[in-house]
Amino acid sequence: LEFIILGVININDGRRLGFVCDVEIDFESGRIEAIVIPGGGRLFGLIGKEKDYVIPWDRIKKIGEDIILVDMDERYFRKHFE
Repeated sequence: LEFIILGVININDGRRLGFVCDVEIDFESGRIEAIVIPGGGRLFGLIGKEKDYVIPWDRIKKIGEDIILVDMDERYFRKHFE
């Protein structure tokens, strides 16, 4: 699978989070640990930047041909991204 071209949608609120820009891999086990979605820029991406979304593999619910569905509730967002 080429994750970089896949969009990511949160099934809890229907929010489109963006596109996968990277993956985190455990090289000892060869397993994907998380996918990374870039945070939005504040001024044309030049000045300031929001945190990237790092979504653990266990939060991925479905991988389709052109989309990844993840289950991210508000508590998770507040804890990890604010």
